[in-house]
Amino acid sequence: MLKSKLKGLTVILAGGSLLLSLAESGFAQESASRESMGKTRAAIYAEIESTLGIVPSFFKMVPDTTLELEWELMKRVQMEPGPIPNKYRELIGLSVSAATRCEYCTFFHTEFARLNGATEAEIEDALHYTKSTMGWSTYINGTQVDLDSFKREVRTIVEYLTKKTAAEQEAVKKPAGGK
Repeated sequence: MLKSKLKGLTVILAGGSLLLSLAESGFAQESASRESMGKTRAAIYAEIESTLGIVPSFFKMVPDTTLELEWELMKRVQMEPGPIPNKYRELIGLSVSAATRCEYCTFFHTEFARLNGATEAEIEDALHYTKSTMGWSTYINGTQVDLDSFKREVRTIVEYLTKKTAAEQEAVKKPAGGK
């Protein structure tokens, strides 16, 4: 019964990215027409090799039906510039990978963080921040702190720090002893 309810939902995990493909649904026809218009495996491999220097084995495992989509997703999310500079995206990826304990992704994102200019100090700081966040998450969830109270307290802290920062910035603008 569960199988029939989930029919058509395929989850593919490749190279650290999660792709939900709705096969056998209303998108099946569109997918079939995209497939016939898409690039060949050889053309995609040539593009991957031109970009990365090799075709990593994890791409060779991706089915023909999703290879082009996975490669496009990898390029857009992992390599192309976005609103968050690539160095910081890789540090985020490293933190998530370390927290989820994925050795493959941890290695990938560490190397790509370095490639994008992250220093060893930045890598360590990102991991230390992740450790702290995971620790507080474990503690607060484990002690079952009231969520509504927690939210009120965080909003109060943010409001206080916003006012404090504004006051400090205003004090810097005023000349010493002046008006």
